[in-house]
Amino acid sequence: MSTAERLRAALVERLAALGGLADSGWCEAAGAVARELFTGAYFLPVAGSVPTAYRAVREGEPGWLEGVYSDQTLITQLDGRIRPDEVTEAAVTGSPSSSSTLPSLVLRMWDQLGAEAGHRVLEIGTGTGYSTALGAHRLGDARLTSVEYDPVVGRAAAAALGAAGLAPRLIIGDGLRGDPGGGPYDRLIATCSVRYVPLPWLHQVRPGGRILVTLSGWSYANALALLDVTGPGQATGRFLPGHTSFMIARPHDRPPRPALALLPGEERPSRIDPAALDDWTGAWVAQLAVPSAERLGAGAEQILWDVSTGAQARTAPRADGGWNVVQRGPVRLWDRVERAVRRWQDAGEPHQSEFGLTVSGTGQRVWLGTEDGPSWDLPI
Repeated sequence: MSTAERLRAALVERLAALGGLADSGWCEAAGAVARELFTGAYFLPVAGSVPTAYRAVREGEPGWLEGVYSDQTLITQLDGRIRPDEVTEAAVTGSPSSSSTLPSLVLRMWDQLGAEAGHRVLEIGTGTGYSTALGAHRLGDARLTSVEYDPVVGRAAAAALGAAGLAPRLIIGDGLRGDPGGGPYDRLIATCSVRYVPLPWLHQVRPGGRILVTLSGWSYANALALLDVTGPGQATGRFLPGHTSFMIARPHDRPPRPALALLPGEERPSRIDPAALDDWTGAWVAQLAVPSAERLGAGAEQILWDVSTGAQARTAPRADGGWNVVQRGPVRLWDRVERAVRRWQDAGEPHQSEFGLTVSGTGQRVWLGTEDGPSWDLPI
């Protein structure tokens, strides 16, 4: 047994020990697919660097193969253009724009999708091709179509899939448009996050089919939803347990903004502890309230910047133990956040799994508890 085979077997054993998979065939797929074919080089963050710097790890270097078979996400591109096999510096900075997601999450999502033999599946976001390879191995090449936005990433994935002996249908294009000529599909799985569910998906998945997608926004809070398609352009479902996050689809990412300048505004006491936004679900609830805002800061010192209007809100602690907020601009960001967070707190601060999503011809609405409970509209 080669070193790669030994490390792969050990990883699969660890993944199987985690439990929680209804279909053990996904662990068998992980044992059959060589992840090193899809991660010939990757970036690792440099500990303690601010802003985060990344060093490239290439095939054959010490620790490369051990990293490939660790249960972690491996970054394979920065800023939509910087690839680890092209870097000559000891470390570089940038924003991650493509990656090979940690295997445990990939397997869990394929399992949650509930794809079965004979199902046609559309994957949005080929990335390195590792997730695509697992799907193709388990379901068959002819049953899987994968769409990748970035042509450089897509070509590399196609080569890796070919090296693995797999040939699913691959498309280079805008995944938010899905596969206009290829439906209907039984299942759709997205390996990027979106601000709302793209309408083409809801027409390309047949009624009775399912969509598994991560909802995010410009504050980059994430929640994974499993939706049942109830009719053309219609779906309903709930958010799932756990903590799932993905890079946002590039067409849904926030537009560029100028350097942040904190300006004077109206000051008043805050009605909530700003640290509520540091909670996984608390941050997501705040994002539902102000979907066009970017969030910075932490703890008592939160900063919200509305990308579309320039509105601002920032909080700070008071000497008496409370907090103040300063707001300016056409949208009172903190007012909206307070209302949303207090409704969530009044419900006992439940995890996202207590929330659901309904999509119809009139919009997309996230609700808490039941469909007639507190709700927020997604920005479509």
